[in-house]
Amino acid sequence: MALVPYEETTELGLQKFHKPLASFSFANHTIQIRQDWRHLGVAAVVWDAAIVLSTYLEMGAVELRGRSAVELGAGTGLVGIVAALLALKSLMKPLLVHCFLFSSGAHMTITDRKVALEFLKSNVQANLPPHIQSKTVVKELTWGQNLESFSPGEFDLILGADIIYLEETFTDLLQTLEHLCSNHSVILLACRIRYERDNNFLAMLERQFTVRKVHYDPEKDVHIYEAQKRNQKEDL
Repeated sequence: MALVPYEETTELGLQKFHKPLASFSFANHTIQIRQDWRHLGVAAVVWDAAIVLSTYLEMGAVELRGRSAVELGAGTGLVGIVAALLALKSLMKPLLVHCFLFSSGAHMTITDRKVALEFLKSNVQANLPPHIQSKTVVKELTWGQNLESFSPGEFDLILGADIIYLEETFTDLLQTLEHLCSNHSVILLACRIRYERDNNFLAMLERQFTVRKVHYDPEKDVHIYEAQKRNQKEDL
């Protein structure tokens, strides 16, 4: 997630970002997310898109049975933390069909730029028990750079919450998605459509991926889009 100032239409909307802690309940856990708007800006606060995507995952809409997942531009890490906790929950209840289950070969990777990495690690360590942290990797990823540190098509599920608003990053983000995805990978992007450039990114995405809207939260005005590489079979 780019570390730049962000426009918010009301003073009330900004107040929640200045709270040092934001609390959430997911996967039967209370999650305490540290925020630091003053020093790290948009990368260090919880945006509505992250809450909506976390809720969507908890609904059981995506199965991650024995697969690997990555969160891009994780910021506070809420989405990745929730995904990891859902994996723990399904491990305790293996007969649930629509929950996450990490097999011995599966893992959760949570990424952001180097400048935000220590902050991200602090939230992951504070909210995941040690045996889940062993399956969770916090790793540097600046879109379009040093992609060779990730194997091509490494991940089955790619998650992103409110990561498409900065137009100068679009080409690098698309390159990164292309590199990380296999023909079987699923991308879930949660976003609020604030500007025309947001729609422009979706149009760019559709040139390389099949894209469909799978969820909309009217209260928070957040959309979730699912994308898959165009050359894969329709039934995957």
